[in-house]
Amino acid sequence: MAKRKMSTFERLRSGKMNRKERKEWQQRLYAEDAGLEVVHPDAAGIDVGNASHFVAVAPDRDEQPVREFGSWTTDLRRMAEWLKRCGIRTVAMQSTGVYWVAMQEVLEREGFEVCLVNARGTKNQPGRKSDVQECQWLMKLHTYGLLRNSFHPPEQIRAVRTIWRQRDRLVKEAGREVQQMQKALTTMNVQLANAISDVSGVTGQAIIRAILRGERDPQQLAKLRDWRVAASEAEIAHSLEGNWREDVLFELQQVWMPLIFTRSKSLPAMCNYKGICPLYRCEAGRGPGNGARRMRRQKSPTSSAGISCRRTNRGSI
Repeated sequence: MAKRKMSTFERLRSGKMNRKERKEWQQRLYAEDAGLEVVHPDAAGIDVGNASHFVAVAPDRDEQPVREFGSWTTDLRRMAEWLKRCGIRTVAMQSTGVYWVAMQEVLEREGFEVCLVNARGTKNQPGRKSDVQECQWLMKLHTYGLLRNSFHPPEQIRAVRTIWRQRDRLVKEAGREVQQMQKALTTMNVQLANAISDVSGVTGQAIIRAILRGERDPQQLAKLRDWRVAASEAEIAHSLEGNWREDVLFELQQVWMPLIFTRSKSLPAMCNYKGICPLYRCEAGRGPGNGARRMRRQKSPTSSAGISCRRTNRGSI
């Protein structure tokens, strides 16, 4: 279905410009003197890249207003020194991949105001695009205050976000590994998943560990049952009669080892990370009072892979 044309009333209410108005604004921006109010007179634009970055300042600030700097830390510091000599106070750059992270940290450490913009919010010049044109275009848009700065959380929140995203990836990978373990057991017609609710629990892991060590007797494997399991030893032993295949056992071992490492090493170390625990202990400005004790009494959330991240050696998070 064709998109309905916006009426004049709708266009005026939404604040959008028609084709003629956009063309007039573009011509004003592309001109040397756009006739707009200068919001940031001490502005610079940076085209972020993988191996190098192009930086543009106003032509009256330096004999060579566009320079190329490498992506190494030494070159980033040299870039900051050059911007200081040019009298630059604010810098605009696009959030290209993760290449901008190191440069933003260096510039903010040197006292610059960094405006991080989304590439979708900038319009490139018509014709053939180059890195030099891109940084000059960013500098001009930032000079007239036409760029919208993206939200960037403070350092402590960024540390928590990094660890939390890594934990989320590990939990999802652990869930896939549990599914592969169930697939390997079902391939050998070992119906352990029908006898116990979770093969990644205490009983399931004990039985799988014994199978990988060479135990094949269902009666001996059933004795590893935890007392809290509702199924009896006879039911578990009946479900452990399968067709043992070496190739599938090898597959089972390959998915079981990363799961054990994730549950015993990676996630506990992540929960005890020194950058996260102080934030949770000081949540909402509370000390170790009744509120903290109520948090410790809460049940720890457990994922589908049997992984809990709340209980640590240093308290509840």
